[in-house]
Amino acid sequence: QVQLVESGGGLVQAGGSLRLSCAASGRIFRINAMGWYRQAPGKQRELVATITSGGNTNYVDSVKGRFTISRDNARNTVSLQMNSLKPEDTAVYYCNANIRTYYTSPSSDYWGQGTQVTVSS
Repeated sequence: QVQLVESGGGLVQAGGSLRLSCAASGRIFRINAMGWYRQAPGKQRELVATITSGGNTNYVDSVKGRFTISRDNARNTVSLQMNSLKPEDTAVYYCNANIRTYYTSPSSDYWGQGTQVTVSS
C-alpha cells in the first residue's frame, strides 16, 4: 500500500540544475531514513545521498558540494537539489525510503519507479 512517486527529472545542460522530489503515500506509521540512488547505463546502482529522520545527511564523494538532500517529515517527502550538473550525473534516479507501516511491524525498504536525469555536454 505504500508508494513512492518521483518527479523532477529531465534534460539539462552541463552546469545547470534540477530538483528531484519524491512523495511517499499509503499506510505509513513512520519513515526512517530516506535516500536517492542512481544507476547509469552499464553501471551498478549507487547510493547518492541519504538523510535520516533527524536530518543527518550523507553523500557520495562525487556529488559533495553540488547536491543537497532534504526532507519534509510533515509531507513525507524527500528532495534532491542538484546543482552544477555534469554529464557523468546522467542516470536513472531512484527514491528510497525505509518505512514502518505499523508500530508492531518491522521496517521495510520501498522504492520509487525512477526518473531519468540527462545532462548534456
